[in-house]
Amino acid sequence: MEPVEKPLVGHNIQKIRKKQNLTLGVLAEKSGVSKAMLSQIEAEKVNPTVAMVWKIAQGLGVDIHDLLSGGGEMSRKFNVTRKDTITTLDTGHDKVHLQVLSPISMVEDIEMYLLTFRQGGALTSSSHFPRTEEYLTIISGEVEVTAGDHSARVQEGDFINYHCDTDHEIKNIGKQEAVIHMVVRFCKKNWE
Repeated sequence: MEPVEKPLVGHNIQKIRKKQNLTLGVLAEKSGVSKAMLSQIEAEKVNPTVAMVWKIAQGLGVDIHDLLSGGGEMSRKFNVTRKDTITTLDTGHDKVHLQVLSPISMVEDIEMYLLTFRQGGALTSSSHFPRTEEYLTIISGEVEVTAGDHSARVQEGDFINYHCDTDHEIKNIGKQEAVIHMVVRFCKKNWE
């Protein structure tokens, strides 16, 4: 009986990429690995580091095991973050409380936060990477959002999105606590 040869990492990447109808260019954008490097990896001309395979797995939205094992169907993501493991940060003299809802594996891709602003609390940020966007849903209270030359007052039930590749600020202008769900979406296209 002939030994069965285990599929190679490059072959697995190419198979999953094609199954998802992604071009090398799109995968390069999503993973942060250059198109030229991806082409060499898929052709089995280079042996990628584990860190590089991890970045490619993140870009494909699969588990790294799917790329290393080559076995059958891709595993489907189903992650639960328990409230007692959520990272929390206090800023602005304890007037702003941030809970990081998204797992560390999503950093600089899509990040999700629950923000709580005490009266007068503000979160001021410098510009993010080009074309990065923030999406806010106001759960309670009233805030003023400023991004570059634009400014708006939003309140409970409102939704706002804006490019945050400029200086920007969220400030509680109401008389009560404000709670906001925030999603930050990074565009990696122009990073390199």
